[in-house]
Amino acid sequence: MDKKCVISMRGIIKRFYIGTPNELTVLKGIDLDVYEGEFVAIVGASGSGKSTLMNIIGSLDRPTEGEYTLDDIDIAKAKDAELSGIRNKKIGFVFQTYNLIAKTDAMKNVEMPMLYAGKSLKERSRRAAELLELVGMQDRAHHKPEELSGGQKQRVAIARAMANDPAILLADEPTGALDSSTGRLVMDIFHKLHKEQGKTIVLITHSPELAEECERIITIKDGEITGEREGKGIVTQ
Repeated sequence: MDKKCVISMRGIIKRFYIGTPNELTVLKGIDLDVYEGEFVAIVGASGSGKSTLMNIIGSLDRPTEGEYTLDDIDIAKAKDAELSGIRNKKIGFVFQTYNLIAKTDAMKNVEMPMLYAGKSLKERSRRAAELLELVGMQDRAHHKPEELSGGQKQRVAIARAMANDPAILLADEPTGALDSSTGRLVMDIFHKLHKEQGKTIVLITHSPELAEECERIITIKDGEITGEREGKGIVTQ
């Protein structure tokens, strides 16, 4: 494949409670490559290790052993202070629980990553308005999370994830708290970002149906990748 490899993992092992009787190996030697512009699903049951893997992909945690390169950056060699900057600029996170700031309106929530990245007020405002329009939330720009439905919160969260034009969108069960019709709207936005903007998207899910919409499906079980195949994709309306 000629496309750039944006996620490269070799021999990723993650242990917890190291050196105690409760020592637990959650990831048991993960090898994973994700290429620029791919839409990949990582699917597995609860307890399979997919959330631990997501935390490592997102530089929220470090592996116990193994090598991880994210968009040409050797994560193992990055200092803790550098990792926050890497997360802010390289990765857009979308969580099941939205993680919006409660007392702040949609516009300011979307601006937040750009504030940390040192963008000007003018640039933050322009980009936030553009992204809220992209996800169909421009008319709710000055509403706080408590005034929004679950689906609306998730659309704001996707706009926020896109704020710094990250190399990767990492979505952890993004429709898990939504009803099926609202979840459909959210998935359609991901497909739009993938198709129209060429975004690299990694979707963590327990749902085989959602996984099928992706280009490639990676199955994880008991801390190991047990399968990899093409998905069926989807034609958005």
